[in-house]
Amino acid sequence: MKNFKLLNSCMKGSRILYLGAIISVGLATIFTIIAPLILRITIDSIIGNKKINAPDFIIDFINKIGGNSYLSNNLWICALTLVLLTLGGGIFLFLKGKWSAQAAQSIAKSIREKLYDHLQHLPYDYHVKAETGDLIQRCTSDVDTIRKFLEIQLVEMGRAIFMIFFASIIMISLSIKMTFVAMAVIPIIFLFAVLFFLKIKDAFKLSDEAEASMSTVLQENLTSVRVVRAFNNQLYEINKFDDKSKEYRDLTYRLIRLLAGYWSLSDLLCMLQIGAVLILGSYWTIQGEITLGTLVVFTTYEGMLLWPVRQMGRILTDMGKAQVSLSRIREILEIPKEEKEENKLKPEIEGNISFKNVYFEYEKNKPILKNISFDIKKGNTIAVMGQTGSGKSSLIHLLARLYDYQRGSIKIDGVELKDINKKWIRKNIGLVLQEPFLFSRSIKENISLAKKDAKEAEIFEAARVAAVHDVIEDFDKGYETSVGERGVTLSGGQKQRIAMARTLINDNKILIFDDSLSAVDTETDAAIRKALKNRENDATTFIISHRVATLKEADLIIVLDKGKIVQKGTHSELIKTKGLYKKVWSIQNSLEENLKDDLNRIV
Repeated sequence: MKNFKLLNSCMKGSRILYLGAIISVGLATIFTIIAPLILRITIDSIIGNKKINAPDFIIDFINKIGGNSYLSNNLWICALTLVLLTLGGGIFLFLKGKWSAQAAQSIAKSIREKLYDHLQHLPYDYHVKAETGDLIQRCTSDVDTIRKFLEIQLVEMGRAIFMIFFASIIMISLSIKMTFVAMAVIPIIFLFAVLFFLKIKDAFKLSDEAEASMSTVLQENLTSVRVVRAFNNQLYEINKFDDKSKEYRDLTYRLIRLLAGYWSLSDLLCMLQIGAVLILGSYWTIQGEITLGTLVVFTTYEGMLLWPVRQMGRILTDMGKAQVSLSRIREILEIPKEEKEENKLKPEIEGNISFKNVYFEYEKNKPILKNISFDIKKGNTIAVMGQTGSGKSSLIHLLARLYDYQRGSIKIDGVELKDINKKWIRKNIGLVLQEPFLFSRSIKENISLAKKDAKEAEIFEAARVAAVHDVIEDFDKGYETSVGERGVTLSGGQKQRIAMARTLINDNKILIFDDSLSAVDTETDAAIRKALKNRENDATTFIISHRVATLKEADLIIVLDKGKIVQKGTHSELIKTKGLYKKVWSIQNSLEENLKDDLNRIV
């Protein structure tokens, strides 16, 4: 029922097209059903001498044009009638195909757009855990499975129903016992199709999930091709993909075996049914119980009836696939969107930030941050240091409201962060992540992504602050250079600086560098920090890094360990106190001194 509601909600604007397709199927079926009756009249009454057994309006029409004798001398009229009936049926079948295809494409478009829109508004936490390959398959293969069912099989189901209904009425009027023979196996085939559908539904689901798993491995390999090459890990990746591919193959083979069993058994039943009609029909024709024309009608109708009923297995199979696909899509659509928070505050952001006893956990009773407290005034720089897993990134995720803290208070310019609209706070925070992502567009388009109406001068200025303007100018096409998918044509440092420029172009009052300066050398690092200080907007800046040279000029340095602040102060204060900061500073300082000595000896 839930799947039907989803489908119905996406059929807006397509219902009339579907109605037209259904009416066309009905009319095409009527034209198809009438053709054998014309053939029966021709054989029994025009060529033969049997009395015409037909509705009064047909008998009146034949009498008006000259009667049986006239038609027997002009058989081309009967042939032309059959041609016209076939042509009429063909026209309506064409309209059925056209309108059902348009409706199905429109519905598929609606599902894709609904799904894509929903994915854009799901919480950050969902995307962290979701598998990209699986999501891609749901947005593509699953939607296409639904489209194919709506375009072909659903209308074919209507055609089978119309065919059985009209043909049954005519056959009963011609001969009840022949109708019994002709319809004897149809209920069995239909029941067999239903049982087959129930059996194969799970097989389709397993095959679909195996394909999604294989797609995920493929997507991960293609996006991490540099890492695979760097570690000479091709054989491992090939084996991993091979395992998933074998699993998909085996499950698909099982599916094919089930299909083969169904089609072969249903073929056997259909052939037995046709054989029974021919044998008994021929015997009763010889006995004079039915006419030759009636036998022709029954044999013709038998072919018309059996194949649509037999197709019910395919229809139900594809219905099962469509249901699985709809369920997979519905699983995503039922995940609650991130709240719009229309009634939340949108204050002017200056950059004064206060953390008071902030407590945060991803999973219950597994705290990531505990009793975090510090204050920073607008325009100041705060540096964060800590071991991997100490909670550095979690801290800035809270500030951007990608997650919400469980206890304590975070205030920006005196306003509680939870009371500020999520989109508003994110709009006013410039975040440069540790792993930059660039789109497969030009450098200019990537930088202006955050500000669509950015002028060329603004793009250049943002690039200068990020210390990448001169590098870009050295490229053959300058700012029009394409960066390739995920920025593969650029070095790590170049990608990072372009990502910084993309963030800096907005002149946000709060800037966050999540270990993003580590990808550049110390000289470039210093140049970027100097340019940031000289900017007119006087932004409050968070810098997460392990490099003391990057942190030492900050107005406040906090050191995290296991989710707690273990040290807090300026560089000059912290190097006088025993702790992690002094230890790291001593090690890095010693390494720099040794490097200088080695360089001096070489020179």
